[in-house]
Amino acid sequence: MPRPRKLLLLLLAATLLATLTRFAWHSGPTKSPPTAAELAIVALTAAPDWPALSIYEKTMRRSEFEALLTTTFTTGKAWRHLIDIDDQEARIHTGLPAPADILHLAFATSACPAAPAPRYWRAARELAPAPPGKPLAGLRLAIDPGHIGGTWATMEERRMAVASQVPVCEGDLTLRVAKLLKPRLEALGARVSLVRDQAQPLTSLRPPDLLALASSLAPPGTTASLKKLAERLFYRSAEIHARAQFVNQSVKPDLVLCLHFNAENWGSSAKPILVENSHLHLLLNGAYSDDELALADQRFAMLERLLQRCHDEEVAVGTSVATAMAAATGLPPFQYAPNAANARPIPNQPYLWARNLLANRLYQCPVIFTEPYVMNSNTDFARIQAGDYPGLRHIGGQARPSIFREYADAIATGLAHHYATLRKR
Repeated sequence: MPRPRKLLLLLLAATLLATLTRFAWHSGPTKSPPTAAELAIVALTAAPDWPALSIYEKTMRRSEFEALLTTTFTTGKAWRHLIDIDDQEARIHTGLPAPADILHLAFATSACPAAPAPRYWRAARELAPAPPGKPLAGLRLAIDPGHIGGTWATMEERRMAVASQVPVCEGDLTLRVAKLLKPRLEALGARVSLVRDQAQPLTSLRPPDLLALASSLAPPGTTASLKKLAERLFYRSAEIHARAQFVNQSVKPDLVLCLHFNAENWGSSAKPILVENSHLHLLLNGAYSDDELALADQRFAMLERLLQRCHDEEVAVGTSVATAMAAATGLPPFQYAPNAANARPIPNQPYLWARNLLANRLYQCPVIFTEPYVMNSNTDFARIQAGDYPGLRHIGGQARPSIFREYADAIATGLAHHYATLRKR
């Protein structure tokens, strides 16, 4: 659970001294230092423990390592200035002073076969056979209802209201789905933990606690925006770090499900624009940009996830869940712009994309972000207004189940199929 407030404030004091220096900005092809808004997302991240990567010595061949780097985990070529590769090893630039400036990581070779990568999570193929009707038996799952909701929704910019109708707050919607999904997964045999079970943050820090850090990150003369930057530090950084601590240290799950609802640009949250289209996609970790990889913290996290082989399990789980969600919702796949700098498509999987997000970077296990529906589409907005209900109701000229039950049931169906298919027999 979250650390006591005094300890968090001590950590904050240390962060004030170290934040700007420990993000080693490599002097390669990247263009400019990160902005205050970009640093706000990662400002509370611990300094990289580069020697910790040595446990992955000889767990991966060069061909696999290089293929993952070039096809999934990067969007540019700056990594070639940060990671030197030959058939024997990867030489990783840490950004630290010599002699700690290079980390040597030996590859597995034909003479030295790959050893298992150490980690706390288990892939579906590593689980013992499941009893009949319990395909998730023994599985450790964490459900992370995206955002906070409640009184925090306006600050998060995840609240919209149409006339006198009930305001739509994404954090409240995801929590409702999570509370429906948990018993469904437990009935299939899983041990399920909710990362949050109410519309309250896990972190004990609040925006006023982060004003000093915001001031250290912001350029001179930006006093008027410090409050906004401190709020972003609170809900986009401190809160996600608190959730990551809970997931990695207390739950140690085999998989994290990060639940979200998508939206199109709605303009003013008080008078939002409703649109016709709706869509679906799932996000896996990857697609680190050149500027992101220049930050030592993100370079370290990318390598840790790559070496743990999280990606293979994310693709397998994501494919099964996406198939079930597409069948249940009838939604088309969302498309990022061609050659988007922050996203990569997963080959042959139209609903799956790789993106580098703080949660799927910090959670030390496979993570699936689900992004179905469009909260400000006419049909989905009407379904949200209808609330949760059993059976079917006519909405938008079609008999439909509760949007919350449809969401939860589809995820449960997809997970059941994945684990039933791949567990040892």
